Amino acid sequence: MRTDADMPDMPEVEILDTTLRDGAQGEGIAFSVQDKLAVVRALDDLGAAWIEAGNPGSNPKDREFFPLAAKLRLNHARLCAFGSTRKRGLAPGDDPQVKSLLEAGTEGVAFFGKSWDLHVREVLRADLEENLDMIRETAAFLKAEGRVVIFDAEHFFDGLAANAGYALKAVLAAREAGADRIVLCDTNGGAFPDLVARGVTEVARVLGGSGGPRDGGRSAGGGDGSGGAPGGEARKPPPPLIGIHAHNDAGFATAGTVLAVKAGCRHVQGTLVGFGERCGNTSLAEVIPSISLKLGLPCLPGGRLEHICEITRRVAEIANVAVPDNMPYVGAHAFSHKAGMHADGILKVSRSFEHIDPALVGNDRRFLMSEVGGRSAIAERVRKIEPSVTKDHPVTAALAAKLKTLEAAGWQFEGADGSFELLVRRELGRYRPLFKILAYRVVSEHPSGDEIACSHGWVKVLVDGKDEIAAAEGDGPVNALDGALRRALTRFYPELEQVRLSDYKVRVIDGTAATAAKVRVLIESTDGPNAWTTVGVSADIIDASRAALVDSIEYKLIGDIERKFKAYL
Repeated sequence: MRTDADMPDMPEVEILDTTLRDGAQGEGIAFSVQDKLAVVRALDDLGAAWIEAGNPGSNPKDREFFPLAAKLRLNHARLCAFGSTRKRGLAPGDDPQVKSLLEAGTEGVAFFGKSWDLHVREVLRADLEENLDMIRETAAFLKAEGRVVIFDAEHFFDGLAANAGYALKAVLAAREAGADRIVLCDTNGGAFPDLVARGVTEVARVLGGSGGPRDGGRSAGGGDGSGGAPGGEARKPPPPLIGIHAHNDAGFATAGTVLAVKAGCRHVQGTLVGFGERCGNTSLAEVIPSISLKLGLPCLPGGRLEHICEITRRVAEIANVAVPDNMPYVGAHAFSHKAGMHADGILKVSRSFEHIDPALVGNDRRFLMSEVGGRSAIAERVRKIEPSVTKDHPVTAALAAKLKTLEAAGWQFEGADGSFELLVRRELGRYRPLFKILAYRVVSEHPSGDEIACSHGWVKVLVDGKDEIAAAEGDGPVNALDGALRRALTRFYPELEQVRLSDYKVRVIDGTAATAAKVRVLIESTDGPNAWTTVGVSADIIDASRAALVDSIEYKLIGDIERKFKAYL
């Protein structure tokens, strides 16, 4: 087992990610054992110091996971198992749940104990002193077994507000037993950030400082702090590292965590994407950049911060959730600019409308194409294809006019980068259609009884003077049309086998026209590493979908052709 002293390159603030434990308690989140292993690899790639990997005492899947995880070669992270104090009336060594924490074989063990007297009396139904003994004895037992011990003071801030003396006694009980980290938990997620900051300051005063990631050596004596000093004098163990674990039920998790760090915390817990029990945990993808870039306290090994955007999306994909578009730092909208004045300012001085350089977190600046975007934003996008174009170029003026006309007719390009790029290519004269749909048909069947409804798509395409006919069955008309179209084109473009639709949205443009209204269809497609969005508009939802599908396929094919050409050069 490694100790803290064996980890000389730990950053100033250590990160514990609990995606696989607290995150797995979020509604709609379920990890297989293989999913959990994939998340561990991703978090290790990011550079998390600790990965709280599950509760072996309550979950058979976690008991299966830990032996497999022990075989992983991790470069940065250490694993810890999670559980609770010993049960009432049992010694730690006789408690099956406590013993399961050791059997997990992890370098660290995190356990929670009550620090709010209400919970001790009304939930645990224990005596206040007995609860302190449970904390003290569990920490001492795990420490004696050579583990890095992380004590989570559950409901600490509620306890501090209700009975500060007792909440601090719970913290001191863990400290006396040699706990390496004492984590203050806003378990209900309702503590105001200023209360969090005051609580951290008070705990630091009581413990004698916040310690640091490298002061992991403990006294050689027992949990009472005696022994190990010359002449038999009692010597207290060095101060443990103070941590923060916040939930987001009142929207305070990020602010509370950052203020906790400013007040002295050097151990931060959360989940990378922010999901977890109820409204979720502190989103580490939000707080890590703020702590690193704005407080100047490194949280990850050198150079790993620029990977946080990509790894956040990787973990979200494993969990089968989407990274919220408006998520700070890593969301698709985090560095998106729509207003013409904003785009013009960004292009002159980036910090005029951006609080950091998006490249620092691996994100991209995006200029949204709309009638309010302005010519500077349009020119910036066009320059990715033709570097000579300026905001005063005729192509820029023509595109600005065309955007206004198309958006008046219901088109919208701010969320459809793929379709806008094709529009630019047409205006530049750099567009050649790679295929043509000669005809298509979609039929939906709705059998009576218990039979499942299905749709059939048929399409005839022309590519380089050769036609191809294909049909497909789908769960709906768009799925059937998509399957038939890609089946017909795969003969000519086998790379389309890797493409799939990842999202499909329909918006009625003018509700007053009832069933005759135009609809706008947005389709997000992916080939694995890349994702892009295209748009179609029509009074016929199938035709609007057809337009978006055609754009999606052409965008993919043109991009592949250009990448191959550049590689050839």
